[in-house]
Amino acid sequence: MVQFSRICYRKYGNFVDNLRLYVRGGSGGMGLPRLGGQGGKGGDVWVVAKKDLTLKKLKDKYPQKRCIAGVGANSSIRALKGEMGKDQEIYAPVGISVTTDDGKVLGELNVEGDRVLVARGGQGGSLYSGFEPTKGHGKQIRLDLKLIADVGLVGFPNAGKSSLLNAMSHATPQIASYAFTTLRPEIGKLVYKDHKQISVADLPGLIEGAHLNKGMGHKFLKHVERTKQLLFVVDIYGFQLASNTPFRSAFEAVQLLTKELELYKEELVSKTALLVVNKMDLPDAEYRLEELQEQLQNPHEFSHLLPVDMTPKNNMVFRDVVPVSASTGFGIEHLKNCIRKSLDEDTAVATETFHQDKLQALRRSVRDKMSAPIWGSKSSA
Repeated sequence: MVQFSRICYRKYGNFVDNLRLYVRGGSGGMGLPRLGGQGGKGGDVWVVAKKDLTLKKLKDKYPQKRCIAGVGANSSIRALKGEMGKDQEIYAPVGISVTTDDGKVLGELNVEGDRVLVARGGQGGSLYSGFEPTKGHGKQIRLDLKLIADVGLVGFPNAGKSSLLNAMSHATPQIASYAFTTLRPEIGKLVYKDHKQISVADLPGLIEGAHLNKGMGHKFLKHVERTKQLLFVVDIYGFQLASNTPFRSAFEAVQLLTKELELYKEELVSKTALLVVNKMDLPDAEYRLEELQEQLQNPHEFSHLLPVDMTPKNNMVFRDVVPVSASTGFGIEHLKNCIRKSLDEDTAVATETFHQDKLQALRRSVRDKMSAPIWGSKSSA
């Protein structure tokens, strides 16, 4: 068991999802008082999104965790206006949120090429500053990775998320019979016959109290924020984390997962969600599924199964409830079709909303132009 713990630590240690760096813009160059020369501006520091990068590679590139832009050139007889200092670009993976130490968001890198200015260079010396330059701005910044995926798998440990991802996609996550097998996020791709691809993120299993940062806590929950939809995965036979923790039925697992998401960030519960009921190859699974479906249709009648503080304020409404067996392949193709259909429906709604908003904006613009007075006309005289 000691050996296993070391393996877990090493594997998770290779995955970096946050990094703290010191950044500083370059100082400006000196001015030249006798000729009125102006020093060059110091370089800026930018964080730029680039594909095929990880925070681990970025950490290795900056072992001192410092990044300073170039200094502006001094004004001289040969060049009265000094050259600007060289900008420093920090290439980071897509999906990064850039913040200061106190939590202020400086920007987000959602697609390749997105840029966030994190430190400005100082101004070169000039007549207005007595030809004295200013120093570049410096600060500590945090790069926080939040995975961007179409669908995020949500479940307690050992619900079968990794097996499900393996059955649906080409990902090869770690799978075993002990509870905590997913120690870092895995991204799988669902590939359809028409070559359509959907990304699915398998995230470390939640435990009760995850919103308080217990277990993987916030390391898991922050990745849920950027997924378009959620895929709850529960074991039809329920779950018990350890011998000293209470047994939870499939319905209780759904309620507790909802509560953890609600306590971390309430708007997560409003995301479109599907429920996958796994391990349907086990005895009496059909009977247990009928019981679960009845409980989901009338959740308030079964709220007494959990303490009041563990019952969510708002129950999750699932677009589909899909029974599967990741080990035998039962229901997997149907699940893939449900996922695609659900995403397509949301995309259609979002597109229609976008077009309606653009149309309304165009109508307002035309109306405003028609009602504006024309100079020289009788109405404006």
